[in-house]
Parts: sequence; structure tokens; C-alpha cells
Amino acid sequence: MDPVIALVGRPNVGKSTLFNRLTKSRDALVADFAGLTRDRKYGQGRLGDRRYMVIDTGGIAGDEEGIDQEMAKQSLLAIEEADIVLFLVDGKAGLTVGDEEMVKYLRSSDKQAWLVVNKTDGIDPETAMADFYGLGLTAEPFPIAASQNRGIKSLMDEVFDYWDSYCRGLVAKGELESYEPGVSVKPDSRGIKIGVVGRPNVGKSTLVNRLLGEERVVVYDMPGTTRDSVYIPYERYGKEYTLIDTAGVRRRKNVKETVEKFSIIKTMQAIEDANVVVLVIDAQEGLVEQDLHLLGYVLEAGRAFTIAINKWDGLSEDKKAHIKKEIERRLVFTNYADIHFISALHGSNVGNLYGSIEIAYEAAMGKWTTNYLTQILEDAVKVHTPPVVRGHRIKLRYAHQGGSNPPRIVIHGNQTTALPNSYQRYLENTFRRVLNIVGTPMAFEFRTGDNPFANKRDTRTPNQKRKDPNRVKPVKKKSVKRK
Repeated sequence: MDPVIALVGRPNVGKSTLFNRLTKSRDALVADFAGLTRDRKYGQGRLGDRRYMVIDTGGIAGDEEGIDQEMAKQSLLAIEEADIVLFLVDGKAGLTVGDEEMVKYLRSSDKQAWLVVNKTDGIDPETAMADFYGLGLTAEPFPIAASQNRGIKSLMDEVFDYWDSYCRGLVAKGELESYEPGVSVKPDSRGIKIGVVGRPNVGKSTLVNRLLGEERVVVYDMPGTTRDSVYIPYERYGKEYTLIDTAGVRRRKNVKETVEKFSIIKTMQAIEDANVVVLVIDAQEGLVEQDLHLLGYVLEAGRAFTIAINKWDGLSEDKKAHIKKEIERRLVFTNYADIHFISALHGSNVGNLYGSIEIAYEAAMGKWTTNYLTQILEDAVKVHTPPVVRGHRIKLRYAHQGGSNPPRIVIHGNQTTALPNSYQRYLENTFRRVLNIVGTPMAFEFRTGDNPFANKRDTRTPNQKRKDPNRVKPVKKKSVKRK
């Protein structure tokens, strides 16, 4: 079980800097759902073999009257979702009224909280912490300098020591089946893992029940912790699937959609664990910005997916035409994925989702030989040669598979770093068409072989350079005679 860590504190105390350090945001999967998450940012991080999720909040102003109004917007929810709270203060600015108000709230909560004194770079840590000793969240404040990456590993070591002790205590009380540090235990799953995600009240739970169907064979329901999704292994026409449910399966008599409590934790978990994601969109509201945020995270995670436009039956023909046109315009960057117009309540076209799920899964998990991929590359180069860079044409030599889910194609050659985006898109479209890759993103990696002459001065004579067979001859301009 991986801990969820919330970063809270006043604006400009360094929460975002610490968030970026903990998640290594340039490499990590980060979801920023503006509006939908009330400006909270979620990211996954890893320290050695330890994984965790971090929630970054927008900042708490705090005043003498209390912090309830501002807290209700974002930080209360972040604290509620978290297992551990890191309360950041500014070591250079010292203690403020807002800090004291926040500490009062954290003391009243049941969350384990650390007082982290940031911005201790350039000053004596003991001096920076002097104002904060009396707050009493932990035995003593913990000094760090997030901008310098100083003190963060020691802080996280202490956090994980607490987490290991806490989880072992849950095992001893029978509230957790087992715990091993650094090991994320996933519920047993069978066949293709399908994650159903979407905004609140778009029909996720209705679709979950419809996907399970009357003929389902549910082996068991395995809920995890309060923030975990439910994994439901079942069979359909002899094929095994595992449905990852974030909304909670309703009994069929209660299948009518109710107001759902949206959990980014569950949604991110479902996307990460799934082989194929079904993104549910409400046809009556159309494609909104929050849908695009969710789709963006699916693409960032590299997951295969299909899109279900739900509540389609009740729309007029004019409305349907408008929505189709809007989707075609705004989702042009995912034109490789299937879109289904369904009614989860009445079952219209829901069965067709399984065909797209199967195709997307096979594409995402596909394996191809180096010879085959290299042949595709050579054929593509013959049709459309790479451009000339610094007088020499880029050469693409061979291709091989670097991974699956999503499919990763590694292409070797010279000067590949100079390959234009337009040519990279051409190669992706070619590989996608020839390999028949539908319903999943693709990743391409371009590697340039070591060139022992790359940093050496060209000592050839002008005559030798002219005779170079690889040299691209300049085009002579025709002279125009003046009358």
C-alpha cells in the first residue's frame, strides 16, 4: 500500500518546488485538473523502491478569523484524501498568524502531520526553526531547502519509517491483510483490465452495471482501502475480464445515477492499473474542459482507450450532429481511437465497446520483430526521405521494439536529434497504419549512434570535400541575362 502525501501551507512557502522534487515532474505522471480538483495537483513519485502519491494545494491565506473559508476550497479535501500531511512554512519569513491557524486545524484532525521548515538555504537551520518549536506537530520541526534538494531524502526516510510502522499496526489489528515495505499489492485480476473513468454523474456506475450484464459471472468483489477502486473479475462469453470500478457498483434496482463523490486518487489509480480505459463523456453536456484533462492524463499514462459518449438516446438529431462535429474538431489528436455513442441506461451500443476494448488491448500489447520493424522503416524512407541537415541527409538505419503498453519503437540513425516533428509524425502514421495499431498511443525514441568524428575538425582539402560521395551538391542558380 503506497502512502498519499498532502503538501499544505501558505502561498509561496515552496510547496510546488517540493512537489516537483518529490515527483520529478519532468518524468513523472502529473495530473492538474483545474476546476475539477479545485486547483489541486496530483503526482506520483518514487524514492528507491518506495512509491507514493503527492497532492499539491494552491495555498492557504489564513487570517485572525480562521481559515475555514479558504480551506474549504482545496486543502481540506487534500488533507481528507491524504494519509500523511507535510505542513510547509517559510524559514526566512518566520511564524505568521496563518501558520498558527493551520496548526490548530491539523491538531484537530486525525492525520499524521510533519512541520517542514523550508527555505533554510543560506541561513542557520536552527535559527530558521526557532520560531516554530512551540507549534508541536512533531517532536521538532524538520528543516529542508527544496530549491537545493537538501533535507528531502531525510524527511522522506522519516515519513516512510512512520508509514511502515502504521501499516504493520493495521496488520496486527486485522485491518490490513499483509504489508511489505516497497511492495504494492494489487488485487487479483484476470484477463483484460478495464478502467471506467469520467467526470461525476456522466453515467459511470450505470455503465459498470451494464458492462457486467445479466450473464456476468462475478468471482468476487475486492474492495481495498477507502481510497482504492474495486476490482471485479468476471466472464463474458467465455472471456475473462477485470473491471476497475471507481464509482462503486450499484445494485440493479439502484442503477439510476446519483451524485458521485469524485476521487482523483481512484481515477489515477484506475488509469494506471488498467490495460484499456473507457472514458465516459456526457452527451447532454458535450465535450468540456474537464473531459480533456482526463483524456490528457490517459495519454500521459500511455494507456489504450476508447471513448463512450453516454446519454445519446435522448438527444435531437440536430444536437447529435452538433456534438459529432465538435468531437471531430476537438479530438483530432486521438483520431486513432474508437468513439461509441451509447446509452448505458438502455444498453444501446454498449456491447460494441467490447470489440474496441479487445482491439485496443491487442494493439497495446503487440510484439514485432526487429527485422519487420526495420523493413517498415526502410519502406517509409524510400517513399519519403529524411531532410538534409548541415549538408548531410539524416540516415535512419534500423528500428526495434522498446516496450509495450504503449508500444514503443526505437529508431537508430545519425543526426536523429535534428529530425523535424513533421517527419516524426510521418513515421508514426506509417508504423501505425502498417502495424494496424488502433486505440492506443505510441511512443517513439530516436537514438543517434556514437560518431568518433563528431568533435574532430574536418582537415580535408576543398578538393576532397567536393569528391565526397555523401556530399549534397548545391543547386546552381541560372543566370538571367539583362537586356
